[in-house]
Amino acid sequence: MRTVRIRAALPALAGAALLTGTLLSTPAQAAGGVTIYHVWFDSPGSDNRSNTSLNAEWVQIKNTGGSAVSIKGWVLKDTSNHRYVFENIKIGAHKTMKVHTGRGTDTASDKFQNRRAYVWNNTSDTATLTKATGTKVDSCSWTTRDPSDKYC
Repeated sequence: MRTVRIRAALPALAGAALLTGTLLSTPAQAAGGVTIYHVWFDSPGSDNRSNTSLNAEWVQIKNTGGSAVSIKGWVLKDTSNHRYVFENIKIGAHKTMKVHTGRGTDTASDKFQNRRAYVWNNTSDTATLTKATGTKVDSCSWTTRDPSDKYC
């Protein structure tokens, strides 16, 4: 009798383990599905530090989850620790948001770091997104093998 009960319980336990692994397998999934989706690290044309050129360098984050996620206090940074801290911002369900390097007026889909110099290295760099607590949510790296942008 004992063997029968254990055999009957095994499929349920396997399903629970699979479900747990699926729901929380990465930090981004645990954070409500917020990921670094696309990085344009080498703005088109010459790097002349114009605001247009600076704003053509951006990181796009995406909420793949079914509900809005507050990213208040979260940090987007590069390997040299240039940091952009998100203010009281929510990213909607299934929405994307671009974080531009240059100056501009923030909207729901576009944020601006208001910098006068480039952040993302063209040769190699890593964009890292962390919670306010410092817990890593996601990262995306590139090298010279990537043309001027990278989907992560």
